[in-house]
Amino acid sequence: MSDTTTTGAPGAPRNVLFLMTDQHRVDTLGTYGNPHASTPVLDELARTGTRFDRWYTPTAICTPARASLLTGQAPFRHRVLANHERNVGYREDLAEGTFTFVEALRERGYNTGLVGKWHAGTEKNAADFGFDGPDLPGWHNPVDNEDYLKYLAENDLPPYAISDRVRGTLPNGGPGNLLAARLHQPVEATFEHYLATRTIELLERYAEDFRSGRRPFFLELSFFGPHLPYIVPDEYFDLVDPADVELPKSIAETFAGKPPVQQNYSAHWTFDTMPIEVTRKLIAVYWGYVALIDREIGRVMDALERLGLVDDTAVFFTCDHGEFTGAHRLHDKGPAMYEDIYRTPGLLRVPGGPQGQVRTEFVSLLDCTATILELAGVDPAPAVDSRSLLPLAQGESVPWSEDIVCEFHGHHFPYPQRMLREDRYKLVVNPDSTNELYDLHRDPDELMNVYEHPEMTEVRSRMMRRLYRLLRERGDNFYHWMTTMYDVGDVDYDPTQSGLDETTYQAEPAAT
Repeated sequence: MSDTTTTGAPGAPRNVLFLMTDQHRVDTLGTYGNPHASTPVLDELARTGTRFDRWYTPTAICTPARASLLTGQAPFRHRVLANHERNVGYREDLAEGTFTFVEALRERGYNTGLVGKWHAGTEKNAADFGFDGPDLPGWHNPVDNEDYLKYLAENDLPPYAISDRVRGTLPNGGPGNLLAARLHQPVEATFEHYLATRTIELLERYAEDFRSGRRPFFLELSFFGPHLPYIVPDEYFDLVDPADVELPKSIAETFAGKPPVQQNYSAHWTFDTMPIEVTRKLIAVYWGYVALIDREIGRVMDALERLGLVDDTAVFFTCDHGEFTGAHRLHDKGPAMYEDIYRTPGLLRVPGGPQGQVRTEFVSLLDCTATILELAGVDPAPAVDSRSLLPLAQGESVPWSEDIVCEFHGHHFPYPQRMLREDRYKLVVNPDSTNELYDLHRDPDELMNVYEHPEMTEVRSRMMRRLYRLLRERGDNFYHWMTTMYDVGDVDYDPTQSGLDETTYQAEPAAT
């Protein structure tokens, strides 16, 4: 067994509890300003640790985001670019030999467990990379899973059953995707309670190994929710009064001056076929779903304290990406790089670190990889697109990038996008459509695309050049399209990629 006595920083804990959700809006948590949120457990984690206010996903799609967490690589680099369910030909599993943090931790002598959503590949499951825990494939609660059915039977709990389905009408007249439903099970029978129970069981096993000096642990609890459809029991389906829901201002979206795909996507998600009262109820149920998850996280946090592990365990909370819930007349996520789906919650508590700290640096889900490795005393260098958050979580003042790049490669269909977000402005490059530029100080809801506004020429040019340089430095070949289409500054290569035309390299001789 490898030596496990050293850690990534003096006094740093060796254990990691990684709490993750799916498709989770940042404004559902009390700590991020929602006055109607019922999230006391996550709010307490923020109070006793660090809340990151500019935490972004590298891409707002489950599988590529989760593959980035595993590898510390941006999606364009690991090339797992879409979910299996909507994959249009991209790679579906990481290439053999790709570095992952879990394999590095196991080599370091760690117990490594994952309970819940995997969705980071198709043929390979979590166990193939060295995770303990039940195999739970798919994109949403697999309520027909053998282990879950066994759990219900052993505890004399009723089976899954739903009513009060909420869905709109598709453009072709067919029924839209299920968006929400009432679950006819007690909380103890929910898939969320089951996941927390299995996590506690694994935590108890790992705690014994840790206390005996044999192995530290990494344990991830990954909920399938609050991804739609929002299917929760009465207590949470009716927890929030829809009258208390303040609709997102971007519900006023007209799609004027926006890429046409956004209006098409709105029709796909049937927003305009449902009354606005239904939208309020959907948001209320979504908040209820978050409250249910917070309750179940509380059970795990109580177990961490009961087992005497709090002072030896770093705790993360984040998600793979956000969710529209009616913002911009959209649902789910997709080909629109709005804050609703790219800015996500991010909390980190490192024992001994400052409490109640709020950081405003631009950080990413990608940065969790290097942070986990540093906590374990493992060289983070193979996580090439990741930077450790430990200095920030420990209250240090360190130089940090003043912007962040995100990417999208399509999901239901190929649709490449790149985004550069800085303090005030956001640039989105859509090579086969309309580019976007938003002034987030004046227009935080991203309703007005000012890309073509004459007064934005300097900002547009500066950000386009900056994004171009960053993509070239990273090796993201998206920059090739930008070279010929936009003002990207001096070009130091032949964008025609032609070695047959000598005029590429020298001027025509002057006429005599």
